[in-house]
Amino acid sequence: MSYNLFLDDIRVPEMVYRNPDDYDFVIVRTFEKFVAYIEANGLPKYISFDNDLGLNVAGEVAEDGYAAAKWLVYHSGLNLINFEFYVHSANPVAAKQIEGLLTNYINHLHSNS
Repeated sequence: MSYNLFLDDIRVPEMVYRNPDDYDFVIVRTFEKFVAYIEANGLPKYISFDNDLGLNVAGEVAEDGYAAAKWLVYHSGLNLINFEFYVHSANPVAAKQIEGLLTNYINHLHSNS
């Protein structure tokens, strides 16, 4: 099954994409649901990342989109060589962190293939 994932605690794809129906996104709101969905359904064709994901059930700052990107790279065990993504976070520092981690890792995979 090929699907696209939209990670954001508040926004919907219509707030980010001009033609969101072209992507047919599955929306996940938390880091935990992000991990669980990918573990159950495999690697998405495309992920749109927010970084700041609000508060967790304990009222503390929730794990963020950067944590989700790190999970993909370091813990998921998935082959990301053809993985596509976009970072729609309004947090410019975190957006660069997510983009840098994923881009560098995918480039590393291509250079070793």
